[in-house]
Amino acid sequence: MSKKRVLSGMQASGKLHLGNLLGALQNWKELQNDFECFYFIADWHALSTNYEDTHEIKSNIFEIAVDWLCVGLDPNKSNLFIQSLVPEHAELHLLLSMITPIPWLERNPTYKEKQEEIKNRDLATYGFLGYPVLQSADIIIYKANFVPVGIDQLPHLELTREIVRRFHHIYGKKVFVEPEAKLSKVSKLPGIDGRKMSKSYNNAIYLSDPPSEIEKKVAMMLTDPQRARRTDRGDPEVSTVYQYHKIFTPKGQVAEIAKGCRTASIGCTECKGILAKNLIEFLRPYYEKREKLCKKPKKVMEIFEQGSIKVRKEAQKTMEQVKEAMKIGL
Repeated sequence: MSKKRVLSGMQASGKLHLGNLLGALQNWKELQNDFECFYFIADWHALSTNYEDTHEIKSNIFEIAVDWLCVGLDPNKSNLFIQSLVPEHAELHLLLSMITPIPWLERNPTYKEKQEEIKNRDLATYGFLGYPVLQSADIIIYKANFVPVGIDQLPHLELTREIVRRFHHIYGKKVFVEPEAKLSKVSKLPGIDGRKMSKSYNNAIYLSDPPSEIEKKVAMMLTDPQRARRTDRGDPEVSTVYQYHKIFTPKGQVAEIAKGCRTASIGCTECKGILAKNLIEFLRPYYEKREKLCKKPKKVMEIFEQGSIKVRKEAQKTMEQVKEAMKIGL
């Protein structure tokens, strides 16, 4: 019996950070043991907000590829590929855009949220409005059964399901699979300033950050603002540093740190020092793998190029069925 298919991707809009690791990559690594997984680097999606400045996209593709391999995504278990090396994604996106009502796109909650969040770029483009259609094409071209998503991404997946149903209704032939959400419990990790960790906020700890950079960033983290002096007692629960301790510090030590904060027996500087040490130790295996892989850029890219060739055959099969259903093409 063949395995069910899982598909997910990441935009080539910057280096990956600890939030990406906890929110997606660790889950992806586990899924590849039980599902047929398709994981792609979405370089075309990066254009939806970064179309004016594209000079970093190629380097971002390489950085993401290295990070994926470092965290344990295995090309022998998963299909690892690059979106733009499978042009059928764009072809299906074009065809789906012909049948997708504009109000469906305008009601997308992320559409207005990002326009409010990103003020320094003109997002009044079809590429930005219509990126959920490209996202739908990414998923259904491989007939994925499941898409790992957070609760906030459910509206995107429901739009994909609606597009599938509309296609089947108009053309009278079932070509695609209606993908289902695969919700997973993830550890939410704030940025060093307490806000959501994001490249755009410049508050992220990257998987590629060297130990000296991690020490610097941890030193900038927020602690209890009520602890003005070393002798003041604090509340660890309001401290960004403590949120990290709960994830990256051994449980027994976490309890000691919480007690030390509440009794003022440990200072914020010492608390940050312990966290930096634990974070560096946690990332040590990534450093070692990254150092080796960065010396072999051609080998890294060959893995993703070969993966793209493999999945393109699947995409081409689907496009033949799409054109047959639509009665177009030669």
